[in-house]
Amino acid sequence: MTGWLWAAVAAVAGVVLIRWARRRWFVAVVSGLSMAPAFRDGQRVLCRRAGKIRRGGVVVVEHPGRAGPRALGPGHLVKRVAAIPGDPVPRAGLPALADRPEDRVPAGMLVLLGDAKGSIDSAELGYFPVGRVVGVVTTRPVQQLTAE
Repeated sequence: MTGWLWAAVAAVAGVVLIRWARRRWFVAVVSGLSMAPAFRDGQRVLCRRAGKIRRGGVVVVEHPGRAGPRALGPGHLVKRVAAIPGDPVPRAGLPALADRPEDRVPAGMLVLLGDAKGSIDSAELGYFPVGRVVGVVTTRPVQQLTAE
C-alpha cells in the first residue's frame, strides 16, 4: 500500500473509533454544590451511557420536572444512588418518600440523593425513573486546570 492509502485507512478508522466512543462515553460538568465534598462546582466527570447502576454509585439523570432534549445541560442532575429497585424504601429524612405505601423501591425507580444538604433529590422529588438516567459516572472528578 502506498502512503496516501494508509493515511486514508487511518483516517476512516479514527472517525469510526471517535463515533463509537461518543456513543458510549461523555463528559459531564458538575453544577452547584449538592455533591460536595466529593464533587465541586465546575468539575468534570467521565460518564458511560448505559452503565450498570449500583447503590452508592453516582449517575447523571434528567431532572424530572424539566422535559427536554437528552443533551447535557441545566436540566440534568449529578446524584448518588441511595436505593435501587427491590431495596427497602429509605424514609428517614426523605419527606417525599415518608408516606409511600410500598416497602421496597418499585421496579424501574431509583432513590437519588445529593451528598450535601439542600440538594434537589429524592427527599424533595421522590423516585427517579431509571429510564431518565443519562449515564453512570465512572471516574473521580477531573480537576480543572487553573491559572496561578
